Amino acid sequence: MIAADRSRLPWRRTARGALLVLLLLAPSLARPRELVDMIGHRVRVPDRIERVAALSPPATYLVYAFDPGLLVGLNFPLRDGEKRFTAEAYRALPVLGGMVGNGRNINLEVLLAARPDVVLLWTRGWANDAINEQYERLLAPLNLPLVHVRFDGIADYPAAISFLGTLLGRQQRAGVLNAYAREVLAQVPAALRGIPAAARPSIYYAEGPDGLATDGEGSMHTELIPLAGGRNVRPTPPSTMMGMEEVSLEQVIAYDPDVVLVKEAMAYAQIRSDPRWRSLRAVREGRVLMIPSQPFNWFDRPPSFMRLLGLRWLAHALHPDRVPFDELAETRRFYRLFLGVELTEAEAAEVLCR
Repeated sequence: MIAADRSRLPWRRTARGALLVLLLLAPSLARPRELVDMIGHRVRVPDRIERVAALSPPATYLVYAFDPGLLVGLNFPLRDGEKRFTAEAYRALPVLGGMVGNGRNINLEVLLAARPDVVLLWTRGWANDAINEQYERLLAPLNLPLVHVRFDGIADYPAAISFLGTLLGRQQRAGVLNAYAREVLAQVPAALRGIPAAARPSIYYAEGPDGLATDGEGSMHTELIPLAGGRNVRPTPPSTMMGMEEVSLEQVIAYDPDVVLVKEAMAYAQIRSDPRWRSLRAVREGRVLMIPSQPFNWFDRPPSFMRLLGLRWLAHALHPDRVPFDELAETRRFYRLFLGVELTEAEAAEVLCR
């Protein structure tokens, strides 16, 4: 029996032809494109980006708003609230680490195993240039595209969203998110325009488990206070980027704020129950506000797109006659739009710390 000449079989020729076509097409399919990132660096990135590593929570959260399925990892383990009110794809991600403070570093092995198409670095101008330079040197041997996304404050979100829309090929999604951001950034300042300084409530921002740490005027951590029509009782500018400077209860009593804005649930309970805090007029009059924080904080630490909702919430709390805000309806709308989560009314009330 004569063996068949396999090279002449029709399926063999077809397979070889298909392979040749794929090889010829591969360079065009994989051909990178060049873009200029948000600090002016020219970067070559894949034409189609499907896997993103973001090395700071603000950048990670912003990618989540586009599509949590794009992310390849988290910056730190999730808290319970983050697990409850985020997409399943996000909850299943490994922890990469990154620029999250408290000495946490990026896990290079996990990063390499995640095979990201691009790596995002959050840039705030001069404030963390040195940190980004360290990460650039650390990651250089990995030969991964490093893209800087810059947003110093809440007003920079439209530009950052537009840039990511272009980078990720999600311009339509960027348009939807930008419409909401621009709506907030136009409506709230317009509603508060013309309020004299004397009519702006003074605010103490209580951080830490005992409420005796704060950030002064001009800090990135307190930028919503003036934007929402308030006055920070601590005029001292921050001495470090991290902030959270310790103060005494006596100093807080001397400030005698109109409103106490609280970050930690433990501090909120203590401030409302400890007799020493009742020396404050804000405590006696029930003007102690617990900042919503699920799944991400609405005000600060880490800053995120949640501040768009937080600005509306705080401006309404300080000036309800000027800034209408249907808390339950708007919270549900925002979570649906930015987080892809459908809240019940009871869940929205829980998120609002009611």
